[in-house]
Amino acid sequence: MAEDIKEQEFKTLDQKEMGRRVRNRREAKDMSREELAEKLSVSPQFIAYIEYGNKGVSIKRLYLLCQILDVTADYLLAGNVYDSDKDQEAIKVCEEIMGLLKRCNARQLHGIRDIAEIYADGVSGR
Repeated sequence: MAEDIKEQEFKTLDQKEMGRRVRNRREAKDMSREELAEKLSVSPQFIAYIEYGNKGVSIKRLYLLCQILDVTADYLLAGNVYDSDKDQEAIKVCEEIMGLLKRCNARQLHGIRDIAEIYADGVSGR
């Protein structure tokens, strides 16, 4: 069993990518750095450090951050968007979409987000 662990390759935490995900979720929730800082009981500067990937967070703050941003720790830490209710095909499509989105700039991503919201609202009957 110990040999299996040694042979397994593990990902490393990319704090810059984690920070980008924190910023994206904060902005998607229309929340300022000041608002997030207040809810997390830290300074707005600390939030900026997290978003730029210069600082990490404690387990306690990570747990609270996930609740505030309404995401899983797995998403913030590794970018995984898997949901136990999703089937393998849905997971594959999510990964393909993420690959395509990495090629877009911020302006293009805002447009894609707007289109996705319109589509999601339409199919969910909102």
